[in-house]
Amino acid sequence: MSIEVKFYDTINDDLLKFAVIASKSSGKWVFCKHKERDTYECPGGHRESGENIDDTAKRELYEETGAIDYTINPICVYSVISADDEKATETFGMLYYADIKSFENELHSEIEKIELFDNLPSKWTYPLIQPLLLKELQRRKVV
Repeated sequence: MSIEVKFYDTINDDLLKFAVIASKSSGKWVFCKHKERDTYECPGGHRESGENIDDTAKRELYEETGAIDYTINPICVYSVISADDEKATETFGMLYYADIKSFENELHSEIEKIELFDNLPSKWTYPLIQPLLLKELQRRKVV
């Protein structure tokens, strides 16, 4: 199975299925560690039925990090094309950047903990996708 990641400035809103939020707090990268995995990931998740994609991003950021005081901005649309045999499916998400000023004391989700990193982690949950999203942030001079 191969994976390709593409970037777009805009796309039809109906196609957006995910929100991923690259985040920093006090100048450090914010990553989540899921209770069932030994890897790190950016906060993010699926858009719920009838939900505005910006609201998806805010909800996921809160659920996965406990962020309560932050600024968040959409950066670009990304897509992931996974080729299984001859059928390639392209799914779309919105990439956000958040600067988190404060967190709640405890998490209320499947996330075990959040960790702050000076540099990007080496153990990624989605190693073929999320490092490319962060490179796009750097290319666009967001971080």
